[in-house]
Amino acid sequence: MSSISIVGLGNMARALAGRALAGGNTVEIIGRDQAKAKEVAATLGGATVGAAGDVPAGDIVILAAPYAGAAAVVKEYGEALRGKIIVDITNPVTPDLRGFVVPDDSSGAQEIAKAAPGDAHVVKAFNTVFSHVVAAGSAEGRPVDVFLAGDDAPAKARVSAFVESLGLRPWDTGDLFMARTLENVGLLELGLMNHSVKHADFSLNVTLLR
Repeated sequence: MSSISIVGLGNMARALAGRALAGGNTVEIIGRDQAKAKEVAATLGGATVGAAGDVPAGDIVILAAPYAGAAAVVKEYGEALRGKIIVDITNPVTPDLRGFVVPDDSSGAQEIAKAAPGDAHVVKAFNTVFSHVVAAGSAEGRPVDVFLAGDDAPAKARVSAFVESLGLRPWDTGDLFMARTLENVGLLELGLMNHSVKHADFSLNVTLLR
């Protein structure tokens, strides 16, 4: 069981919170709109509500907001995130979906890590799954895959255990520099959604041949 703070009030925040609670984790919902945060928590049942700006209660803090908002949250919280595991689920894509809003030699997760306290550990995860896929938890009878990247092995192990508590399957892809690749996978999925699949009811999974 993990102690989770989710910053954000959108579909992904709700999907993650719902599965986290079902998996036996404690969940804190944080949003700038306190009334809406209380509304989201009430619909979930069992979640608490934190005030924006206060130290997050969770050991794992999930940034479930668009990239610009997530980066701003990390800067605003500053030292309040000391010792926390910060999970970046963002895809920092341009509005035209032709590239990224971060430097070519970086990623959203790496930029967030630069803004975080030195003893916080950023892990990239969940950016390659759509919110309703997370909520479903499985596809064709097998768990949905969640790809992770991060520089701290214990932090990734904690996030992997959390992913498993959701009924999903974690895959460690390496150090945080791999976040750029995972963000490209997110962009790939948006391209598939817009040009061939024509909907978001799909996920990319690993099939082991032996």
